[in-house]
Amino acid sequence: MPTKLKNRTEKTWNHVVTFFSKPANVMLVIFGIALTVLTLIPLISILREMFIVHVGIEKTMTGLKKGDFTLYHWKKLFFDTGEWSKVTFWEPFMNSFMVGLGGATLGIAIGGTVAWLLARSNLKCKNIITSLFMFPYMMPAWTLALFWLNLFQNSQLGGGNVGIIEGLFGICMPEWFVYGLFPTIIVTGLHFAPFAYILIGGILQNMDATLEESATILKASRWKILRKITLPIVMPAVLSTFLLIFSSGFASYTAPVFLGGAVKFYTLASKMKSLLNAGYSGQAYIIASVMIAAGIFILWINQKYTGNRRSFTTVTGKSGQISLVDLKKANWPITIFLLVFIIAFSIVPLIVFGLQTITMVPGRYTLDNLTLDFWIGRDLDAYMNGMVGGVLVNETILAALGRLILLSICCSLFAGTGGLLIGYAAVKRRGTKLARAVESLAFFPYLIPTIAFATLYLSAASTETFSFLYNSFMLLVIVGGVKCMPMASRGSINSMLQISAEIEEAAIIVGVPWWKRLTHILIPIQKTSIMSGYLLPFVSCMREVDLYTLLVSNSNYLLTTMLLAFNQTGYEQYASAITLLIIVIVLVVNALSSKLTGASIAKGVDSGTPLGGR
Repeated sequence: MPTKLKNRTEKTWNHVVTFFSKPANVMLVIFGIALTVLTLIPLISILREMFIVHVGIEKTMTGLKKGDFTLYHWKKLFFDTGEWSKVTFWEPFMNSFMVGLGGATLGIAIGGTVAWLLARSNLKCKNIITSLFMFPYMMPAWTLALFWLNLFQNSQLGGGNVGIIEGLFGICMPEWFVYGLFPTIIVTGLHFAPFAYILIGGILQNMDATLEESATILKASRWKILRKITLPIVMPAVLSTFLLIFSSGFASYTAPVFLGGAVKFYTLASKMKSLLNAGYSGQAYIIASVMIAAGIFILWINQKYTGNRRSFTTVTGKSGQISLVDLKKANWPITIFLLVFIIAFSIVPLIVFGLQTITMVPGRYTLDNLTLDFWIGRDLDAYMNGMVGGVLVNETILAALGRLILLSICCSLFAGTGGLLIGYAAVKRRGTKLARAVESLAFFPYLIPTIAFATLYLSAASTETFSFLYNSFMLLVIVGGVKCMPMASRGSINSMLQISAEIEEAAIIVGVPWWKRLTHILIPIQKTSIMSGYLLPFVSCMREVDLYTLLVSNSNYLLTTMLLAFNQTGYEQYASAITLLIIVIVLVVNALSSKLTGASIAKGVDSGTPLGGR
C-alpha cells in the first residue's frame, strides 16, 4: 500500500475511532438509523402502494395482476366521471376542511376568551376555572362526541336510540343538530379549547406589561389597548394555535365516526377507513398521502410564519405589573356563566356516561330500569357471540383492558427512554448536522396525522418483507412508540438545555461514566419534565383510537377499539362504561404521577405539543 494512501486510511480510521469514542455520537447514529427505518421506510412503502394493484376489487376492476403498476387508483379517486370522485374524495375533503376550520375557530374563540379573562381580568374563582377547563383536554378525544350522542340522539333519527333530552323532556332535536358537520365542529372546538387556552394564556401571562402600562398612562381605552397592543403581541400564538387545531380537526377520525355514521357524513379519515374495509386499498393510501401532505404543509406554514416570534413582538421577558381589568358588576355573572359552561362539557359528560351505564333501556329513567348488569352482570350478550357479562367481569373486555395497559406501558418505555437518550445526545452534540438530523427524524411523526401514520405501517406490514409484523402486538408497540417519540424527545431536549454544562463537566473530570451522569445527576435535576416524557405517551396510548383502529384484529383487540365497535353495533351502555373506565384510569395515573414525581399531563401539555385527537 502506498504511503500516502496508508496515511490517509489511518487518518480516516482515527477520525472514526475518535467519533465513536463519544457516547453521544454512538447514540445519535443508532437512533438515526432506527428512526430512518421506522419512519421513512413506511413512507416509501405507501408511496409504492399507491401505484400498484392489490388483491380483491382492485384486481377485478383493472384486470391486472397483483403488484402490477397502475394509475387506476388516481383516475378513479380524482377524475371519475360519475359520482365516485365526488362522494369518495371531494365531499369528504370539504367536510374535513370545514371541521378543521370550524373547530379551530371555535377553539380559539373559547380558549382565547378564557385565557384573557384569567390572565388580564380580576375574574373570580380562577384556580377552579383553570382546573375544570383543562379537564376535557385530558379526556379521550371521542368523549365529547359520545356525550353529544348520549344527550341529543332520539328515536326519530339514526339507530332510533333515545337520548337523555328526549328521555327526560320528550324533546327531539333535528338531524343537523345531532349528526353531521355541526356537532362535529362543536365537539372538536370544545376539545381543543383548553389547548388554545394553554398557548395563548402563556403569552398573555409572560408578555412585557410595559407597553400596556404606558398606553394606560396616556389615557388609552381598554378596547384600544387590546386592539392595538395586546392582540398584535399574541397574534403569533393565535395563528400557531389555529393552524395546529386545524391540522388536528382536518385529520380527525373518532368524532366524525361517532357523529357522522348515521347520516353518512364522511371526512377523509373516516372515508379512508371505509375504503380499506371495502378493498379499495390503493385509493385509501392516496387519501392517506393527501392527509400526510396537508399535515406537513400546515405545520410548515406554522413554522415559517410564526416560528420567529421576535418578528411579531417586542417581548423580551416579563416586566412590570400587569394591571388587571376590573370587571366590576359583571364579575360574578361572568364567573358563574363560565363555571356553568365549563362544568357542562367537563363534569356533566362523566355524569351522563355513568347514567347511561346503569339504564337497561336507553332513555327510560325509572327505578325499575336501573341496573348494574353492564358493570357486573354475567348474563348479557354483547358485540359478538360468546362474550357475556358486564365490563368489570367480562373476560374479553378485561383481556382487552390488560392488553391496552400493557401496550401503553411498552409505548411509554419505548418513547420515553428513546426520547430521553435522543435529548441527551442531541444537546451534547448541539449544532452538529447529525444532531439536527436526528432531532428532525424524531419530530417527523408529529407532522403526520394519526390515522394516516397508522396507514403507513399498515401498508408496510402488508408487504412480504414486513409481513411478520401484520396483526402483531409488536406492530402496535412500534407504531405507538414512534408516534409518541416527538413529545418525549422535545421535552427531553428542552429539559437538558436548561441544565448548565458545568454540572456534568465536574462529573466528567472525576471520571464518572455517561450513564451514571445521566441517571444520578441529570435525571434527578429534571425529574418532573423527564417523567412527563414517560407519562404523556402512556396517557396518549390509553385513550388512542385513531392510531390503532386499522392495526388491530380479532386476536389483539384493545379496549379503545372495542369501544368503537360497541358503539357501532348499538351497545352504547358498554361504550359509555368503557369510556368512563378509561377516563378514571387516566386521571388516577395522572394524580399518582403528580403526587410521586411532580409530573402531570398539564405540565407536559405546556410544551405546546398536542397529545392526540388528530
